[in-house]
Amino acid sequence: MKNYLEQHPWKVIENGYHPEHNKITESIFSLGNGYMGHRANFEEGFGDTMQGSYLAGIYYPDKTKVGWWKNGYPEYFAKVLNAVNWIGIDLFINDERLTIKPDHISDFTRILDMGKSILSRKMTVTTDKEEVFIIESERFCSWNRKEIGALKYKVSAVNFSGKLTIKSNLDFDVYNQDSNYDEQFWESRDSGQKEDFIYVQSYTKKTLFEVQAMASTMVKVGTVLNKQIAIKDKVVSHVFDFNLTDGQSIEIEKIVSIASSFNHNKETLLKVNQNNLEDILAGGYAQLKSEHVNAWADKWSQSDIVINGDVAAQQGIRFNIFHLHQTYSGDDARLNIGPKGFTGEKYGGSTYWDTEAYCLPFFLSNADAEVSRNLLMYRHNHLDKAIENAEKLGFKDGAALYPMVTMNGEECHNEWEITFEEIHRNGAIAYAIFDYTRYTDSDEYLNNYGIDVLVAISRFWAQRVNWSKDKEAYVMLGITGPNEYENNVNNNWYTNYMAAWCLRYTKECLDSLSETNPQLHEKKVAGLKLSSDEFDQWKKIIDHMYYPYDMSNQLILQQDGFMDKELIPVAELDESIQPLHQHWSWDRILRSCYIKQADVLQGMYFFEDDFDNHTLERHFRFYEPLTVHESSLSPCIHAILASKLGMKEKAYEMYLRTARLDLDDYNNDTEDGLHITSMAGTWMAIVKGFGGMRIENKALSFNPFIPEQWESYSFKLSFRGQRISVKVTKENMEIENLDQGSLHLNIRGKEVVLNGEPLKFAYNE
Repeated sequence: MKNYLEQHPWKVIENGYHPEHNKITESIFSLGNGYMGHRANFEEGFGDTMQGSYLAGIYYPDKTKVGWWKNGYPEYFAKVLNAVNWIGIDLFINDERLTIKPDHISDFTRILDMGKSILSRKMTVTTDKEEVFIIESERFCSWNRKEIGALKYKVSAVNFSGKLTIKSNLDFDVYNQDSNYDEQFWESRDSGQKEDFIYVQSYTKKTLFEVQAMASTMVKVGTVLNKQIAIKDKVVSHVFDFNLTDGQSIEIEKIVSIASSFNHNKETLLKVNQNNLEDILAGGYAQLKSEHVNAWADKWSQSDIVINGDVAAQQGIRFNIFHLHQTYSGDDARLNIGPKGFTGEKYGGSTYWDTEAYCLPFFLSNADAEVSRNLLMYRHNHLDKAIENAEKLGFKDGAALYPMVTMNGEECHNEWEITFEEIHRNGAIAYAIFDYTRYTDSDEYLNNYGIDVLVAISRFWAQRVNWSKDKEAYVMLGITGPNEYENNVNNNWYTNYMAAWCLRYTKECLDSLSETNPQLHEKKVAGLKLSSDEFDQWKKIIDHMYYPYDMSNQLILQQDGFMDKELIPVAELDESIQPLHQHWSWDRILRSCYIKQADVLQGMYFFEDDFDNHTLERHFRFYEPLTVHESSLSPCIHAILASKLGMKEKAYEMYLRTARLDLDDYNNDTEDGLHITSMAGTWMAIVKGFGGMRIENKALSFNPFIPEQWESYSFKLSFRGQRISVKVTKENMEIENLDQGSLHLNIRGKEVVLNGEPLKFAYNE
């Protein structure tokens, strides 16, 4: 853990420059608006840095090369591309470029204001010639105008008189950190000026995405001696010369429009950018910033969680909510929630099973209904590709295997034990349909689109199992479950259980459709070529699925043979060898008992109604001590289950770990980018864990408690068109309907009706 950042309820603050942690800070202080984003690189480009500027939907299909190619292996690994660096500013002191050295920096402060989504910095810089300057900057990615980034930059002389040159750049001479042999994925198209604007345009190799950036740089303070535009192949600059004396300042404002062929015709990019900038310049930077700040105030009014009495916990949850909103705005069904968002390149692709298992509940409760529906439509729109992916592996008759990682529906994950074997991702997609339908109490998506997805996934499960004469049951061989520290196992309980549930749920949905809409049911049965023989086979699998179990300990086993392992609790491991994946060989990890993230417990979280508390507690006390939580997705599930079991200290421990995973760099990997999708799990840890929120008998249910470290906490939910406010203190729970109408609720097993007046419940009621 690292504790160099100041704890503050609304801000993340770095007081004093920490060059050894600069890449971590760049990730943590990243900005985005759902369309574009940028790591917190310095405008001047100094330090141990990973320059990163990203655009949603833009990727490169890097060729997968392995010496043991097999059928179905992905042909490429989709890389999220580092795009145009629009923030760049170079300073020249008497025509000599200022090279900023870490040991020449003092009075340094870098602040991420999460309430306003603005990054600012102030520092004093001393040159080799003992010239002293104060540099101040702030920037943001406009929430209202998704293609716009803006920054304000100020230089003040302390003991200098002479020539100062500011060079404001658009730089497309960029690389990915993970590029092979420093290969560039962009080819130059054009660069130049349009009136007083500068622009640079490039296109991607292979995918031929076209991106153009156009900038306006305005001098707000200072007298310009000379102004020119420097144009090179991939870098275009506004260049300003000033005469600066002691105590004087120079201030510029830079507004950039970035348009891509993902959203526009290639031929119109220049006109789009020009129109964007001309529309903004009338009101200028100040108005653009005001609009942006107001939009974020509205966003926070809908989704903030307030914690009193624990600033570390408060900062943590706001940090997570902040980056979720920055990553995904939900207005484009072609986009999804990348595991690193706009904060780094690791993992590639834009979609993992994390979206369905972790992110959907957050957006169901904190955004318009269309946002979560778009997440489901994303998968339906990729159904044909999922069927193609399954066909490459030998499946047939419309069976679908959704990709582990994808940009366009094709599988692009290049590790065989994940690509071919971590097939539980199919189940998460089916569960998301169930979760969405249950929460909204609407069958519209399910009946018109979800049925198609469920049937295709069910056909995959029916073909993936095989009958074992020895066990007299259906088994599933060669699997990687949620615990990726176990590969190529037989009968992962979670996967087997999810498969049987999916078959049953699909049949139940079809039966319900036949009653509510016989005409549509008939159309679906005919179009999908469903038959009674197929349903009979599904039922056989459901009734005869094999689940590994240890009778002597009354334990569901994670997979066959789990009890053959040497069961040494994590608490007995030396902390110096953790995280294990950074210290142990892969062979040693696979032979160990250590669990990367919830596996059996993931299933008990999803299907909690199938297990009583005694069963849950028995399995929690067995599996959690063996869990190293080296997946970002792990602590939140354990926090929710510990909350249900009344294990308050464990719940709080796991909450704090998920909430501050990146802020404190728990797993020594924040420099690669933030763990965006697990951030939704942080929200779940409070709302589903501490708040005990569930859907029971089609009604919203709460069974809350409050951690000892907190004085109170409160959150809001959107539920079936109404907004609800919940506050929990050490004495009681208060709930209020912020909209018109009434809601039937269940509070600690008691049915109540919530109308216009707030309801208050003491803990002993």
